Amino acid sequence: MGRYKTVAMGGTFDIIHKGHLALLDAAFLASSHVIIGLTGDELAKAKGKKIFHTYEQRLGSLRSLVEERFPGRSYVISKLENDFGPAAIEGDVDALIVSSETEHQVEVLNRKRSERGLGKVESVVVPMVLAKDGTRISSTRIRNAEIDTDGNLT
Repeated sequence: MGRYKTVAMGGTFDIIHKGHLALLDAAFLASSHVIIGLTGDELAKAKGKKIFHTYEQRLGSLRSLVEERFPGRSYVISKLENDFGPAAIEGDVDALIVSSETEHQVEVLNRKRSERGLGKVESVVVPMVLAKDGTRISSTRIRNAEIDTDGNLT
């Protein structure tokens, strides 16, 4: 079904937008099994993220989206309490789905995997999805009412 047996990706998914959809589309296109790391509330706060929805709310929204958009596909949503989660650091992951903004994380992950005697993962880089004004779509910009979830100016 895809180039890889298992891929991993992660995010906060506070307000699901077009950029998140691009990452999910790439993940499910690339693999027959997708591990989605969902940032826990504690990690989000530690990273200085302002989130409006609790982990449970974000989990429900993400699960509903995946079931609707990718019916019958194999996936798991795992709570992230650090940047990568156990699946990527310890597991049988072939590739990490990243945006051009987070591509550098693959190098960090591969160092951690090497320390554990695991093979490197490849990266699948998904270009940033831009709003109509040419800047990236983000939950922060949506919360600030600059753009909508599709990147249209409000």
